[in-house]
Amino acid sequence: MKENVIDVLLYLFENYIDTENSHQPDKDTLELELERVGFHELEINKALNWLDTMTVVAPQVDTSAVSIRVFNDNEIEKLDVQCRGYLLFLEQVGVLDVETREVVIERVLALESEEVDLEQLKWVVLMVLFYQPGREVAYAWMEDLVFEDMEAVVH
Repeated sequence: MKENVIDVLLYLFENYIDTENSHQPDKDTLELELERVGFHELEINKALNWLDTMTVVAPQVDTSAVSIRVFNDNEIEKLDVQCRGYLLFLEQVGVLDVETREVVIERVLALESEEVDLEQLKWVVLMVLFYQPGREVAYAWMEDLVFEDMEAVVH
C-alpha cells in the first residue's frame, strides 16, 4: 500500500494536473480512484488539502537588498544540506525567485513528513511553479530538470 502524501500528490500531478486533458474528475470520483489504486483515505485527504492551499501567494520580500536566507530549525530538520543547496542553486539560475522559494519552503513544511529528499523537493518545486502565475518559463525549465534526472535513472 502507498502511504505517503507526496506519492498521492505525484500521482495526481502526473495523471491530472499537468496534462492536456481538459476533463477533470470531481473530488468524489478522484477520491475513489485514489483509493482504488491503493492510497489510504487519510493520505488522500491530506494531499487534496495540500493542493487546495497551493494557491498560497508568495510573501512580499524586499528583493532590493542583497541578503542570505537563513533556515530555521524546522526547515533544517525537514530539508537536508543537499535540498537546501538545491534551492540555492535554483534561485541562482533564476528558476526560483525569492518569493517562490518561500512558497516552496512553506509547501515542503506543509507535507507533514519528517524529511523530504531531493527528488521529492524537485517535484514540490515543479508543482509550486505550475501554480504560480507568470512562472511558465521557470516551470518548463524545472520540468526539463526533473524529467532529465528521471531518464538518467532509467538508463
